[in-house]
Amino acid sequence: MENWTREQWENSKEKPLSVYYLYTPLCGTCAVASKMLEVISVMKPDLPIGKADMNYVQDLAVDYQIESVPCLLIQKNGKITHKIYAFQSIPYLLEKLS
Repeated sequence: MENWTREQWENSKEKPLSVYYLYTPLCGTCAVASKMLEVISVMKPDLPIGKADMNYVQDLAVDYQIESVPCLLIQKNGKITHKIYAFQSIPYLLEKLS
């Protein structure tokens, strides 16, 4: 999982499926969610997964109406299909990605 700018996220919408993970560094729940996404990135190496510290992409929070962190934006064919705040489990996230 690599750090993406907003521009990289917008460009990833050209792919059939991509994921953007938004977090803040001092958030404990975000740390757990990060570990879950690291596992998913190993399980699905071809899936484009980017991440960004919400402190540096605040305009994105307004534009996408992000309510809290952690937040996982999943886009399919250029459209946001899921905005996940509760990272329940790895199987749950894999189901949302299929």
